Amino acid sequence: MVLVGKTGSGKSSVGNTILGNKKFHASMSSESVTRKCKKHEVTVDGRKISVVDTPGLFDTKVPEDKLKAEIERCVELSVPGPHAFLLVIRLGRFTEEERNAVEWIQKNFGEEASKHTIVLFTHADLLDTPINQYLKENNQLEDLVQKCEGRYHLFNNKDKENRSQVSELLEKIEASVRKHYTNEMYEKAQGELMEEHNYTMMGQNAVGDNGGKCLTHTVYTTTQSCLKSA
Repeated sequence: MVLVGKTGSGKSSVGNTILGNKKFHASMSSESVTRKCKKHEVTVDGRKISVVDTPGLFDTKVPEDKLKAEIERCVELSVPGPHAFLLVIRLGRFTEEERNAVEWIQKNFGEEASKHTIVLFTHADLLDTPINQYLKENNQLEDLVQKCEGRYHLFNNKDKENRSQVSELLEKIEASVRKHYTNEMYEKAQGELMEEHNYTMMGQNAVGDNGGKCLTHTVYTTTQSCLKSA
């Protein structure tokens, strides 16, 4: 599984909770602690699990080209491919950028990625109401979950001894994901991005022939579905 999320969401801590050991460097810093993709493996309930941590999304300290390079490497680290992407969101700190995180994943990984993602909420210890009620009272969060076809999971990283939350996550993954997200899927998504870029450049070059208007054409599509489990 591949962990993705905004800096400070508790992404690396999620990885440590799943692994049952502190393997990833976690910090409360507003800057991304993870600069390179890192992979660790563990056996949970008889299953061999690979967890890949990635640099924080939307971190201005990480150039876009370097982030994309690490994204590609995270897929390679997960050969034959990740069963799921975990989109990590911290409860009580939902940002505008995170509202667009599903589209970001689809844009960079392709539509197939939406069949391999689950929203994972951290800081469950701060929740004083049932999660379904909390979502109903927070329309933006509920919209995000609906983009993922209602698939989400709740984690309390402070309660690392509670292995049931890990077992339940793995069961959700197995119930919803039947095949790997492959490198070929990633390459297809990147090809579509490149084609979109080429269309945009062609339009800019044709400004003089179109009354000063720049032609752009988007060739990728986004869906309102998201990945299920990681």
